[in-house]
Order: sequence, then structure tokens, then C-alpha cells
Amino acid sequence: MLESILWILLMGFFVGQIARRLQAPALVGMVLVGIILGPQVADAISPNVLAASAPLRAIAVMVILMKAGLGLDREKLIQQGTVALRLGFLPAACEALLIALAAMWIFKFDFPTGLLLGCIIGAESPAVIVPGMLRLKSLGWGVTKGIPDAILTGSALSDVLLLLVFSLLLSFLVQGATSGVTLPFGFSFSVVQLLPIQIVCQIVFGVVLGFATARLVVLLLAKQNWTQNAVQDTLVAASLALLLVVLAEKFPFFSGYLAVMATGFFLIELDAPLARRLRSGFDSLWTVAEIVLFVLLGASIQLQVLEKTLLPGLVILVIGTLIGRALGWYLSTLGSNWNWRERLFLLPGNSAKATVQAAIGAIPLTQGIQGGETILAIAALSILVTAPLGAWAIPTFAPKLLERGEVDPTKVAIARRLVLLAAVDTSPLASQVLTKAADLARRSDGEVIVLHVIRTNDPRGVEHLREKSQRLLADIRHKFITITGSVPEEIVRVAQEYRVADIVIGKRGHQPWDEVLVGSVSQAVLESSPIPVILVEDGRIRK
Repeated sequence: MLESILWILLMGFFVGQIARRLQAPALVGMVLVGIILGPQVADAISPNVLAASAPLRAIAVMVILMKAGLGLDREKLIQQGTVALRLGFLPAACEALLIALAAMWIFKFDFPTGLLLGCIIGAESPAVIVPGMLRLKSLGWGVTKGIPDAILTGSALSDVLLLLVFSLLLSFLVQGATSGVTLPFGFSFSVVQLLPIQIVCQIVFGVVLGFATARLVVLLLAKQNWTQNAVQDTLVAASLALLLVVLAEKFPFFSGYLAVMATGFFLIELDAPLARRLRSGFDSLWTVAEIVLFVLLGASIQLQVLEKTLLPGLVILVIGTLIGRALGWYLSTLGSNWNWRERLFLLPGNSAKATVQAAIGAIPLTQGIQGGETILAIAALSILVTAPLGAWAIPTFAPKLLERGEVDPTKVAIARRLVLLAAVDTSPLASQVLTKAADLARRSDGEVIVLHVIRTNDPRGVEHLREKSQRLLADIRHKFITITGSVPEEIVRVAQEYRVADIVIGKRGHQPWDEVLVGSVSQAVLESSPIPVILVEDGRIRK
């Protein structure tokens, strides 16, 4: 079992990185690893791990939905009005209905079985869409109109709807049309009549329990301080979020995944600093969860059942996406402030299938429903086709179809390489400048560019400065640069060339001439630099 976990993590990571370097989404490599390691090819994954794939995938989806909730923007959702709600119902409903009709024509299914297939294929993949939308938010694409927020919310709601209808149809096909619920005083309802009530309960109770969980997280982590660091914060929050998923399976009157997403959303409203810490923690969790999710997803794909249904399956996917879902997108954005390019972005941004299809695609076959093998094959085909395409298309078409706005750092984690420039001379003040730069770099896991602009020929002093830099920055990635020229101009030029976040420079020297010179340099850099400057003053001469 340990060998299987090592294969999954190591091969999933490195093949994913190879795919990324080939300009393909990392998940493509991870899914291929799953197919190769899975029972269809090498059979290198332990049966115990495969048996635990469903709960492991549930954990991974919980992590990504918590990330989605922690990235939602209430103001942008209010700005969009009903667009997010319509995106949660109309595209999924239109796609499911069109797929049902197409399946009746192509595979000769009856309508309930065709709609069962439509519910499976119509569900959107949070594992593909959530990371894609959060990345767009971190880069600013579509944020002015709240397009990523609307897609995130709509995706979560659509999965609630389709999973409920799927459960209803499964009960209908297994138990028969007469199955229903009898209440006191002689009132009875069929499962069809109960569907609207179920949908409302799933959404309302999901949101309410998400709010209650967020209040509990804030009480434990922020007010009573039960934890000592960000890792413990993340552990507690993730455990409570996973508890929601487990409870939803045992008491299916609310949507566990919607409750998780709501928890993250309400955490921003209740305690923004705590939400920021948790956002970073869940980013780290997703690094591992992503590999496990997509490798196990690839291992679950049954290649042998694709042969007979490849061409008709592709026709089903095209009809569902380009006709059914496109109609739903049009109706969802009707009357909104979205232009035609932003509406067109919904095609690459809101079509990926993966997680739900892997979770429920095999259920009709295991329940003995006629056509279950065909349903499983098309579910697998939808993963192989749309997940890689969606992961590639979201970052590719966003710059072409969306407008770039100002990034809100309070809603998303902005990942960028922090580089500092330490401008030093050969005076003793250089040690304090390097120490300050090292302290800042350690806090943010950054890098340091050590710059010395040569004014006089002093090779021994430069070598001493290089050794000092190596000693004080021993645990930090750094680069030592020496150049000639005008000191202030070269400092600003190099800072811009390396796109540094801050310039760290000394304010005074120790000798009278150095005091004048270094003081004038720091003043000139302050006046000419578009980059923030941090001045380090020699404490021994401060008055």
C-alpha cells in the first residue's frame, strides 16, 4: 500500500510537471499516470488504495471547494444579481435534457435512463473549474464584473441540482415509479413531487450549516485561540469541513459540498485575517490533494468500455455542450452586463467534467440498470475529453475574451516570486543591509539580489563583501552582482530588470565622505525609484 502511495505522489507530481513544461495542464499528466498505474495497464496500485479512492476523492473535492469558498467575493455576487443563480440551473438543465433526447435517439434509451445519463454528464467538475477560476481571479481576468465568482457559484449549485435529480431517477428506475413518501393524515408524495422540496432543503440547510461551521471555526481559532500556528488552523478547519461531507452522506437533507463552500465564504465575512491564513493552508493541501484526485480518477477509467461508444459518445458530448449548455448560457446571461466575448468564455470556462463523473458514473451499472455499461463509458469519455480541454482552455482564452481588472488580495492568494534588492557598499553598514534583506526574505520565502556598484577599484573589499553576503544569506537563494556606473541609476535599473518587490539600502556610511556619498545615493534612489525603498540606518551613529 505504501508503494502505491509513493507511485501516485511521485509519478503524479513529476509527470504533471512534464505536462506543464510541454504547455499542457498538469492534470493531463496526472490522469495519464492513473491510467498507466491503474488496473487497465500496469496494475501497480494496491486494491486497498483503489477501494479507498472514493473517500480520498471526497477529501480532495472538499479541499478545492473550501478554496472556492475562501475566494468568493460577496460584492461581485451581489453585482451579478441573478446571473450566478441562473448559471446554477439553466445550463445544467438544458444540457441534461438535450443529452436525454440524444440518448433516446442514438442508444434507444427510455427517457428516465437518458435523463440519468444527462445528469451524470451535465455535472461540472469543481476539481478543474475551481482552480481555473481562482487563478483568473489572482491575475485579474474578469474580476470587474465578477465573472469567475458567478461561474464558481453556478458550478456548485448545478452539481447540487443534478445530483438530486440523479438520486431521484436512480430510485425511480430501481424501485419503480410508485416509490414515494407517505406522511401523517393520509398525505402521500411521489419522488417527483418531492424534488422541489429536496432542492430547497439541500441549498438552504447547506448554507445554514456552512454559516454555523464558519462561526464555530472563528470561535475556536480566532476568539478562544485553540491553535498556535497556521498549520493547526488549517487542520481544524479541514476536519470540520470534511465532517460536513460525512454528515451529508448519513443525513442527505443538505448538500455537504455546498455547505463546505459556504463555510469558506462566511469565513471571509466573519474574520478576514483568519480566512487569509486558511487560504494559504488550503493552497498547500491542494498541492497533494490534486495529485491524489486526478491519479485516482485516471485509475478509475475503464478503457475497454470506450471502444464501442467512442463515436456516439463524442456526438452526445457535442450535442450536450454546444447546443444544450450553450442555450442555458444564453438564457443565464440574458439581460446582464456581460458582452458577447464574456458569454463566449463560458464555453471553455464552464464545461469541464471530471469529479462527479468519476464518483457516480459506475453507479447505474452496479445497480443493474439497463444501459449502465454505456453510461459508464460515456462518463469516462467525458473525463478524458473535457477535463484536459477545460484545464487548457480556461487560461488560454481568458486573456482573449475577458477584461483585466484590479486584483483583490483579500479574496485570493496571489502567488508570486518575491525578490528583494540589497544595494550595498564596502562599508560596515552593508552587514545591516544584508541582515535586513535576509530577515524580509525569510518571512516570505523570497530571494535576494545583492548589488554592489563599483566606485573605486577595491577587489579585496568586493571579495570581502561577497563572502559576507554568502554568510548572512546562506539559507536564502541569492545572487551577487557587481557593475559600474552611476550608483542611483544602476540601483533603480537593476531593480526594474529583476522586477524586485523592494529595494533595501543603507542611509549613511561611517566616514565623513561616505556619509555624504551614501546619504546622497539613498536620497537619489528614493526620489527616482518607482519601487518601494527600505532605508537601513546605522544605529551606532543615530542620535
